[in-house]
Amino acid sequence: MTMETRDEVFKENLADWLSAMGNRKKRAEIAKHMVFSTKCHTKSVSRTFKRIQLAEAKPERRGRPRYYDKAVTGALHDVWKVSDYACGEILHPMIGNYIEALRKFGEWKHEDVVTSKLLAMSEGTVKRRVGAFRKEDCVKKKGKSGTSPSALKNIIPIRKGPWKDTKPGDGQLDTVAHCGESLAGSFIWSLDYTDIATYWTVIRGQWNKGQEATKENVIAIRERLPFPLLALHPDSGGEFINWVLKDWCDSEKIDLSRSEPYKKNDNMCVEERNGHVIRRYLGWERLDAIETLPLVNELCDTVNLYTNHWKAVKRMTEKERIGSKYKRTYEKRAMTPYERVMARNEVTEEAKEKLRKEHETLNPLSLLKKIATLKKKIYEITKMAQERTND
Repeated sequence: MTMETRDEVFKENLADWLSAMGNRKKRAEIAKHMVFSTKCHTKSVSRTFKRIQLAEAKPERRGRPRYYDKAVTGALHDVWKVSDYACGEILHPMIGNYIEALRKFGEWKHEDVVTSKLLAMSEGTVKRRVGAFRKEDCVKKKGKSGTSPSALKNIIPIRKGPWKDTKPGDGQLDTVAHCGESLAGSFIWSLDYTDIATYWTVIRGQWNKGQEATKENVIAIRERLPFPLLALHPDSGGEFINWVLKDWCDSEKIDLSRSEPYKKNDNMCVEERNGHVIRRYLGWERLDAIETLPLVNELCDTVNLYTNHWKAVKRMTEKERIGSKYKRTYEKRAMTPYERVMARNEVTEEAKEKLRKEHETLNPLSLLKKIATLKKKIYEITKMAQERTND
């Protein structure tokens, strides 16, 4: 006798079993009948009746009916993935933008009722649900520092702010070493430019951090900005504090300043982007295969498009010290660098129109897929090159 057939027999006799509660003689007769009919053990009779009784019981759900059902949660999860797993506070103001983009490219598969509920979801609900999505915290790794001082630091002035009233084109600059666990030998570095006023970020890859290579990448970064490059503010690393870059900045009328040594907060914008952009998308692995450099720069260009057009940032507007602690106030709504650039009067209408046309062609989901594909190729080629070297 199968399990389903046996359960059917127990269901037919469940009412008699329950009515015989307290009558041991009658229950013994029912149990004997069930053992004969289903060939089960005597001890399993009462347990089987209990299991079937609980399965058939339908407890009444208390409280108000659930408004955001599983379909809405699934839609939110899809948007969260397109945002590259942003926190709920950053994700909430961007939900409508992501849905509009996915609809345009035929990637949005959810019904109109689900979509309207998702758009009506409050920030608090989004934060709670995204918090449930984020079950596993990322392990933060620490990289190696490749910064060393230079004699030219006595000529290039130290700048510590203020940063509030900067114009687009006034940016911070830094390099990130893709060296793995050792700074020995040659490997790829990332050059990161972050605009202070708009958080527009441009990253480029280069082989080592020579003076000429750094200057050429700064020129490439300037060509990718939607506004003129006005000022550069790097740290005191030798790739920046040299006459090659200093002479070029002087000839192009670009102000060059530097942060105070061992004071990373002087470069707070670019230091934050180093982790949120470069380490997030290029990782911590050692990239020491020079043949991957074109792929790395293709990946950088794709990451630039995604982070500038689709990655919202909520900036701190005020910081007040109260005793031994700080009270920080943030913007009420997170904004993408694209939105910040479009809101600036200093940016020309021609540049804004060019950005609008570019924005209309971008599918955030396709960009993320391309990033993952390029990343996989880079790691595969690097691994093969390392195996050849070891052999």
